[in-house]
Amino acid sequence: MPISLKSAYAEPEPGDGLRILVDRLWPRGLSRERMRLDAWLKELAPSHELRRWFGHDPEKWEEFRRRYFSELAAREELVAELAGKILASRVTLLFAAKDQQHNNAVALREYLEIMMRTAEQGGRTK
Repeated sequence: MPISLKSAYAEPEPGDGLRILVDRLWPRGLSRERMRLDAWLKELAPSHELRRWFGHDPEKWEEFRRRYFSELAAREELVAELAGKILASRVTLLFAAKDQQHNNAVALREYLEIMMRTAEQGGRTK
C-alpha cells in the first residue's frame, strides 16, 4: 500500500486514512483537532542532534538520510509497528517542514518502502 505524505498544515481529507505525525516537535499553531491526528510517533523522528545538524539544508540531504536510516535501524520494533499499520490501512505521514522534498517524512517513507520490499522478498533490511 502506498504511503502518502502531507504537510501538517494542509487540510485533512477523507482519503488520508490514518494521519500520523512523524516530527519530534509539535507543529506551531496547530491543534490535534485541527490536524485530525490519529497518532504522533515522535520516537521515529530524527534525534535532536541529527535534526539540528541537518537544519533542512538540501546540501546535507544524502548524509542526513544515511544517518537517519541508522537511527531507524536501531528502532526496529517501532518501525515494524508502523509498517504493520501501513499494511493494514491507508496511512498519511504528516510533517511540519516547509521543504516538501528534504524532510524526515520523505526519508522515513523511503526507509519503510525499502524495508517492506525487502521483507516481501524474504530478506533482511539494513
